[in-house]
Amino acid sequence: MKKSSAKRKQRNPAETRQRIVDAAIQLILKQGYSATTVDQICAGAGLTKGSFFHHFENKEAIGRAALQAWGDFGTMLYAEAWKNQRRDPLKQLHVMLDIMAGFTERPDQTCTCVVGMLSQELAQSHPDLREECARQLERWTENTALMLAAAKKKHAPRAAFDPVAVAWFLNSLWQGSMLIAKTCQTPEMIRANLKFARAYVDGLFDRN
Repeated sequence: MKKSSAKRKQRNPAETRQRIVDAAIQLILKQGYSATTVDQICAGAGLTKGSFFHHFENKEAIGRAALQAWGDFGTMLYAEAWKNQRRDPLKQLHVMLDIMAGFTERPDQTCTCVVGMLSQELAQSHPDLREECARQLERWTENTALMLAAAKKKHAPRAAFDPVAVAWFLNSLWQGSMLIAKTCQTPEMIRANLKFARAYVDGLFDRN
């Protein structure tokens, strides 16, 4: 029994680190980066400051980790759109837009984004975090551009377009819609904008 109890009490560094990151993400989504303190993160994770500083050098380090974890989480959810390689790439884009719209329909959660929030809050004051935000925004754009390029090969485009430029437009629409909807408390506006985005994407191709 003593050995079993000892095993249960053994430290799991990966689990501890993840608890810290999860707590930081929840606080950032609720109140932003600047208002979030290391003490609050430790309280949210149920850990000591010693545990925090064992895994993270400072608050900026947990900010980078939160951005990376959020990006991984989002990419995992969006991957549902493109995991079926036999699916028409235009349908893949439709599925991705549906996934995005689904984020607005959770009654207990505001549709917002850690990357977008930190981009807005810290781009002028924290160069390292700005660069990490840029990497995560580029990641979303690259995945979307790949689907647009595949759709361009499968369906005749009505006019020449750059898949990367269109992907950045969709990224801007998505992030901007979340910002406005959070401020005005209108998640319905996000869904309406995503319908416009779908119509715009469909309008790029001649499928008759």
